[in-house]
Amino acid sequence: MSDTPFRPFETALDQDRTLALLRETLAGAEDGELFLERRRSEQLVLDDGRIKTASYDASEGFGLRAVKGEVAGYAHATEISEKAIRRAGETARLAVGDGGGVMAAAPQGTNRKLYTDADPIAGHAFPVKVDTLKEIDAFTRGLDRRVVQVTATIAASLQEVAILRPEGGLVTDVRPMTRVNVSVIVEQDGRRESGTAGGGGRVTLDGLLEPQDWQAKAREALRIALVNLEAVPAPAGVMDVVLGPGWPGILLHEAVGHGLEGDFNRKGSSAFAGLMGQQVAAPGVTVLDDGTIPDRRGSITVDDEGTPSARNVLIEDGVLVGFMQDRQNARLMGVAATGNGRRESYAHIPMPRMTNTYMLGGQADPADIVADLKDGIWAVGFGGGQVDITNGKFVFSCTEAYRVQNGKVGAPVKGATLIGDGATALKQIRALGNDMALDPGMGNCGKQGQWVPVGVGQPTVMIGGLTVGGSGR
Repeated sequence: MSDTPFRPFETALDQDRTLALLRETLAGAEDGELFLERRRSEQLVLDDGRIKTASYDASEGFGLRAVKGEVAGYAHATEISEKAIRRAGETARLAVGDGGGVMAAAPQGTNRKLYTDADPIAGHAFPVKVDTLKEIDAFTRGLDRRVVQVTATIAASLQEVAILRPEGGLVTDVRPMTRVNVSVIVEQDGRRESGTAGGGGRVTLDGLLEPQDWQAKAREALRIALVNLEAVPAPAGVMDVVLGPGWPGILLHEAVGHGLEGDFNRKGSSAFAGLMGQQVAAPGVTVLDDGTIPDRRGSITVDDEGTPSARNVLIEDGVLVGFMQDRQNARLMGVAATGNGRRESYAHIPMPRMTNTYMLGGQADPADIVADLKDGIWAVGFGGGQVDITNGKFVFSCTEAYRVQNGKVGAPVKGATLIGDGATALKQIRALGNDMALDPGMGNCGKQGQWVPVGVGQPTVMIGGLTVGGSGR
């Protein structure tokens, strides 16, 4: 596949004829678009001193959508041609039925650029990336004799989209993505523990391949692994928990964020359905979803329907004030679209999705928050988790956490899980630190089988009365 810019209306399609086909498909519909995409991605993984993976993927295609009421017809193909679009239109049009719909107003345009359009894959030669991975491996092993295994990853991708709307507007976006990760396994006295660090964003690999950047990641991965070597079994019971800044915001994303997406609330399946304008969190708690932060992993100049991204306030001073919306749900709920209509690829229909979801900071010194913890857990790193959107109940595992008693930080603990529900946890927030931070750029979000890159963030937060799962007290 060529690495020249993706311009389907210069190389494969006549724009006027394609527009006529789109309008024919959407006659009598209320919304719809033709979404064209080309994506290229490369991933290199060095594991235990050897290149384990060196993959390159390329794909392109289109998706054609017709919307009427709560029904959406969708058809997609890997062949970008007038014939394929006409055939897809016959399928998508089944959702329109007898017609009679009034086409929704087009999204407003934007000239904003939130990230570079440089190709992050072509920016560095393949041998340079391989050599960097080998340098990461050698450097990390040289940090500590207890290191027994190192896994290093360099990943880069470029997504190019063109969205043609029935009123004739054409919206394009070029979306780079890069990430460098380092994972370490250490061994001492027969015990093995691991640590991982990494990140990136909508940037080229230039900064990420600099030694000062990946060396910091290697040291952090090693630090976490060594901390876990000293960990004791986590206590169990109901106790107060302090969450660290940045990546622990993944708990906010999962336990609260999904419940604030428009489709779940329109259908009444969210724990927050029907609570607009009501107090849903402790006073002082403000939660936003912001797709406009330059270079961030979850940022998008426009969403996958052509709506410009926005800084959307969801909870303000504890009061529910907004949901994240795509165009269809916004129209059905009688509100404005918020720039959150996202899809994994041309083969997927858009739906309300998060971008960068975070909680604003407060006034408290983080050290004072930990010092106020009488008997609980200070959790600064998270792994996987599970959430039930209908009631917000969550279970999250901690990758780095410490026992705190009478304000004193004690031994690290292993095997700690946090159990609760998002709606209750929001109301039990007792302190907000002045150290709000975003994650380093490594989040992915799944919903109905679709995955999109996201960002999370929060300050140091104290939550009262969470259930901690562990092996003792």
